Amino acid sequence: MTIPPLRFQPILHPRAWGGRRLAEWGRTLPSEGSIGESWDLADLPPSIKGGTSVVADGPLAGRTLAELRSSDAPALLGRLPVAATGGFPLLVKLLDARADLSVQVHPDPPYAASHPGTFVKNEAWYVLEAQPGSAIYRGIHSEVTPKMFLESLHSGRLLECLVRIEVRPGDCIRLPSGICHALGAGVLVAEAQTPSDTTFRVWDWDRNDPNRPLHIEQAMSCMRFGSAQDDGRPAVSRIDGIPPMESEGVQIRRLCATDDFTIDLVDLQGGCHGIRSTEEPTVLLGTEGHSVVTDADGRSTRLDRGDTVLVPASCPDPEVKPGIKGSRAGFLRIDLPAVSPRTLA
Repeated sequence: MTIPPLRFQPILHPRAWGGRRLAEWGRTLPSEGSIGESWDLADLPPSIKGGTSVVADGPLAGRTLAELRSSDAPALLGRLPVAATGGFPLLVKLLDARADLSVQVHPDPPYAASHPGTFVKNEAWYVLEAQPGSAIYRGIHSEVTPKMFLESLHSGRLLECLVRIEVRPGDCIRLPSGICHALGAGVLVAEAQTPSDTTFRVWDWDRNDPNRPLHIEQAMSCMRFGSAQDDGRPAVSRIDGIPPMESEGVQIRRLCATDDFTIDLVDLQGGCHGIRSTEEPTVLLGTEGHSVVTDADGRSTRLDRGDTVLVPASCPDPEVKPGIKGSRAGFLRIDLPAVSPRTLA
């Protein structure tokens, strides 16, 4: 059995910090309310509400990603193992931050190993929109100790401890587990992450919302300080600082490399992008224009601005081409290695 390219129905999640900009990225929003997140590729445990993606079109329309994984995991995943949660090993979202997100941290491996039901969450943000002067917070100043961090938190001076980074469209921010961070107001990002919905809030901008509790003790058990925050890889990649690889009307830039996934920006300048036949699936997220993902059996789905498409491991000879011949389109390509680079000799 081979599986065609799969595009899924967005799953919208209201958030206290959300806005209405996702309507400009192909989402049909409810008439009222603030939508912060669109989950576009999700295969989380059934206990998480709105955590399972449904195929939007094609011969498998209406099937869930979990059903496809359960019925024929090799066709979907190839050599790729399932995540620690038991599902597809990647969660892809769009986040619209009208207001600041909470200052937070995600579980690191030691914490997850000692707390059943808690999972490591490594993630990366690709900035799609950013209002002038908007920023993210990523990491703690190197001289700050845990004691100083808590003193600043309790005295209302926490932001003095955090590294503030102004961002613009095309920036990519890498966020390993254990790194304290927050998405700032005015920024809209695409997020790729290992599939965990565990977040420990440290500070929520004094919202005092009982539905958004803090988790200071858990966060301090995971949070990295000082030199432990530096793993030798760049925290932020600026698109204008990455020279492209060019071939036959296609430009490719490597934005981010982690042990769990890599992210490339692909720019179709009239050419087509063939996705090599591999033993692992590939995920695509449209950033600009209109394109189409097709396979050798003639099956296809659109990849427009804001769309997310999963190319299964068994999809034969997949290719991305402009929706209008000779036109320009752009997308993120997210690849998932079957083996962590750190385990290779």
